[in-house]
Amino acid sequence: MNGVNGHTNGRALHVKGARKESSAMAPAFMVSAPGKVIVFGEHAVVHGKAAMAAAISLRSYLLVTSLSKSHRTVRLVFPDVGLDHNWDIDDLPWDIFTEGKVRKPKYYDLVTSLDEEISAAIQPFIDEVSPSELPEKRRIQQAAATAFLYLFMCLGSSTSHACIYTLRSTLPIGAGLGSSAGICVCLSAALLKQIHVLSGPHHDQPEEEVDLQLDRINKWAFVGEMCIHGNPSGVDNTVATRGKAVLFKRIDYSKPPKATPLKDFPELPLLLINTKQPRSTATEVAKVGLLKKKYPDVTEQTLSSIDQVTMSAYNLINSDDFDPTSENNIEHLGDLFRINHGLLVSLGVSHPKLERIREIIDYSDVGWTKLTGAGGGGCAITLLKQSVTREQLDNVNSAFEDAGFEEYKTTLGGDGVGILYPAVLRNGSEEKGGDEIDHQKFMNAEGEAGLERLVGVGIREKRPEWKFWR
Repeated sequence: MNGVNGHTNGRALHVKGARKESSAMAPAFMVSAPGKVIVFGEHAVVHGKAAMAAAISLRSYLLVTSLSKSHRTVRLVFPDVGLDHNWDIDDLPWDIFTEGKVRKPKYYDLVTSLDEEISAAIQPFIDEVSPSELPEKRRIQQAAATAFLYLFMCLGSSTSHACIYTLRSTLPIGAGLGSSAGICVCLSAALLKQIHVLSGPHHDQPEEEVDLQLDRINKWAFVGEMCIHGNPSGVDNTVATRGKAVLFKRIDYSKPPKATPLKDFPELPLLLINTKQPRSTATEVAKVGLLKKKYPDVTEQTLSSIDQVTMSAYNLINSDDFDPTSENNIEHLGDLFRINHGLLVSLGVSHPKLERIREIIDYSDVGWTKLTGAGGGGCAITLLKQSVTREQLDNVNSAFEDAGFEEYKTTLGGDGVGILYPAVLRNGSEEKGGDEIDHQKFMNAEGEAGLERLVGVGIREKRPEWKFWR
C-alpha cells in the first residue's frame, strides 16, 4: 500500500499474469446523494413506533476520475475529513477470491452481514491510513476508507481501472444528517456504474427498472453503512438513495426496518440550524430507556403520542386533498412540528441551545421548530411559513450567528441519488461542449456556496445535466 504521495514502488510494470491492454479512458463522472433529517418520531422509533425521515437539499458529491493505463492505483480523497490515500490495485488481497477462500459477492446479491474474511483481509490496508492523525480524526478517516475498500473488493476486481475518487459535501459532518449514508450511496452508485450494471436514468425508463436500479444502489450502500456503523438501521441509506421521504418502523431488531416510501412527499422550504453542540445518540437513547423503566406508563403514553403525531403527518401528506401550497396544510404540519418537539422535551432529550433556537423562531414568527435526531445538541429544523419575508430571515440568521449557531437554508423532500455522466456542465462557460469538472476544479471550489456553484443540484442550483432515478 502507498501513502498519499507514494508511487507504485515499481509495481506499475508488475503483473499477476499477463495484463490486457487497457481500454480507452472512461470520462470523469459524478454521483450525488442527499442528506436526511428525521421529521417526526425520534426516540419513539427505538421503542417500536413509526418515524418519518426525509431527504434535504444539502448533498454529497463524488467525482470519479479515470487515470491512464500506466497507473495501477485507486486514490481516495475526502478533503472534508482530511483523507487522502492511495492503494496499489495489484497489492490488494484478491487472492481470497481466486484461491476459493471466499465466494466473491455478485452485484445482485443481498448482503445482510459483513464477511469476516474480507474484513480481515483488508484490515492491514486500513491500518496504514492516516497513521499520524489524532485518534478521533483517524477513526473517521479509517471508517470512510473501510467502506470504500470493502465495496471496491466486492464490486471491483484486480483488472479495475486506476481512478481517483474525490468526495465533497455541503452537509455538516457528524451532525446526525446522514452524511455517512450519503457517502456510501455515492460510492455504491459509482462502483456499480463502473461495472456497467446501472442503466439510465432516462425519462422513459420503466418504473420497475428504476426500482431495481435504486434497490441495487441501496443494498450496497447498506453494506458500506455496516462497515462504518456495525448495525445501521438502513433508513439513512434508503432516504439518500430514493429521496423524498420514508415512513419506517422497526419492531424486530434482528431484521431491517419496514420502510414505506412517500413518493408524493412535497418539497418544502426549511431552515436547518446546527447548534454545534456535541451529543451522543447512545446517551440520549439510554436517557429515554431509563425514564421508561422508572415511569413505564407515562413514558409509554408519551411515545405513543409521538407515534400519533407521525401518523397524523403521514395521513395528511397521503390524503387526496393535500396541497403543499395550502396555508392550512403547512400550518397543520407546523403544528405537528411543535407538538412533536414538546413531547421530546418532556422526555428530557432537548438542550438549552435547541430551546434557544426555538425561542428565536417563535419570537420572529417565521415558522415552526423541532429538534431532529437524537437531541441533546445537534440540529433543529424549522418549517417556514409561506408569508415569511427576506428581512425576517436575515434577522433570524443574525440572531443565530450571535448565538454561535450555523444556519443552512435547504428544502425538505428532494431528489435521491443522481448522476452527471460525463462530468460536464454548462456553467456559463464558453468552453466548447461545456465546462468539464476535473479533480482540481472540484478541489478548488470554496465552501458550500462554491461547491454548489460549480456542481450543485441543491437549493441554489437546478441543472438539467444531472439525471435522477425517479
